[in-house]
Amino acid sequence: MENVNLASTQFQSAEPGEIITFGTYPQTTGGADRTPIMWRVLQNSGSELFLLSEYILDCRRYHDEFVDITWRNSDMRKWLNDEFYYAAFNDSEKRFIKTTHCTDNGEGSANTYDMVFLLSVSEVKELTYKLDEVALSAKRRAIGTEFSKIKKEDGCHLYVYDKTVKADYIIENGEELGCSWWWLRTQLVSSSRAYFIGPRSSVRSYGRVNLARDGVRPALKVVVP
Repeated sequence: MENVNLASTQFQSAEPGEIITFGTYPQTTGGADRTPIMWRVLQNSGSELFLLSEYILDCRRYHDEFVDITWRNSDMRKWLNDEFYYAAFNDSEKRFIKTTHCTDNGEGSANTYDMVFLLSVSEVKELTYKLDEVALSAKRRAIGTEFSKIKKEDGCHLYVYDKTVKADYIIENGEELGCSWWWLRTQLVSSSRAYFIGPRSSVRSYGRVNLARDGVRPALKVVVP
């Protein structure tokens, strides 16, 4: 009940650009922790919040094989709405999560209804900012948690840019942290590739779906009580 009341209070007072915590997910090198997930509020309609994870939480392939695939049938979508969903949220928290009608999934890719999803190209352009000087905003440039950087059993390993080029890293709490790529759900006409965000905020369109280097910033919508 305490978690439910905390979530209710956070949701009711949350403003676009603010950070709230909701759910838990491993974020340390050991992977045994249950650290609260930090979410950036993208929108508050009064009845629901649109949230994007502040950090890259994991490294996953969009799809395990380099084949033509749609968002609807991708391994990424299955993972977000199954393994991640059940790992990150308890039963009380799940009651707040809305089923979202996801469009802009790519040419020839059907609309979907998802509990957890990746941002689309149109959403990332409308709701995130390229310039880090905008203090209270969802930034496109992103860094990963320590857990996301661990090489996984399936070979996924988040690529982190080095610090030789200033534009490729973020300063957080006085520390220089290299940025990483992260996936969007939208695809091209060639459905063996998907869009992703580069380390300098660019929206790129040539990511092979089986790349094992790109990060995941989950997004979702929750009910405001």
